[in-house]
Amino acid sequence: MIPVGLSLQPDVVFLDLLHDVIRDEVDYYELAPETLWFRSSSGALEPNGFHRMFRELAASTQKPVVAHGVGFSVGGASSADAARRESWLERIRADHAVFRFGWYTDHLGVSALGGLATTLPLPVPMTDASVTRIRGALAALQRIVPDVGVENSVFYYHLGDPLDEPEFLGHIVAGPGHHLLLDLHNVYTTALNAGFDPRAYLAKLPLDAVIEIHLSGGSESPAAWLPSGRTKRLDSHDSAVPEPVWALFDEVWPRCPNLRGVTLERMEDTVTVPDVAVVRAELHRAREALRR
Repeated sequence: MIPVGLSLQPDVVFLDLLHDVIRDEVDYYELAPETLWFRSSSGALEPNGFHRMFRELAASTQKPVVAHGVGFSVGGASSADAARRESWLERIRADHAVFRFGWYTDHLGVSALGGLATTLPLPVPMTDASVTRIRGALAALQRIVPDVGVENSVFYYHLGDPLDEPEFLGHIVAGPGHHLLLDLHNVYTTALNAGFDPRAYLAKLPLDAVIEIHLSGGSESPAAWLPSGRTKRLDSHDSAVPEPVWALFDEVWPRCPNLRGVTLERMEDTVTVPDVAVVRAELHRAREALRR
């Protein structure tokens, strides 16, 4: 059966509260590698304490690990970012030797611009030039981890029509070893904010390229954020998976013939004692859906 995993966060409270769930109720772990590093005084990226903690966890449980980054900046184009990319590749190579990642995915977009980090990825133009650039970044990753991919976006503005993104993604992941991570809350969030039917988006995706599905929740932005008072759906991973996302999951996963994992995401600083039962129930619900 398709395994069900959990994203591990570098957060002591998260790890303590979910201690038993992490060890007993998931099939694999997902790590964001860059959250496990710090830049030393020499400029090198070095493992932090959570790196050691997750290494020991994986060794003691003998559970597989996959990597899902945020900051590799697959859409970056500036020569000023070349040294940053090389240092990341060097660190990823060292981490892969430790964790033996089943696959490595990152977010669609650019998260380093002219030597400046943007923290979260920004959109790229959906052009042939962007496809070439992103495929080049994936090829560099693929020289370390054989199976690589990108996650569909959750931008709050777009350089083009968001319903053009599935075709754009199809061009990016065409070819051996290139995959798509399908984040269903991203689809749901973007559909609400941009005003389209999420099923229309899914109908255009190359579902045979999907290697992993993400399930997560979110919240609404405060009305005070925008002068108009309009609220937006946020991909904040701070709450339970909403029912519309579960409905999309039930519909789409059987149409993904090469699916290798379903991952539940919850961000650090968002898990309290009552959330432990919620996370446990969501893992069970995903597993039962896959059984059906």
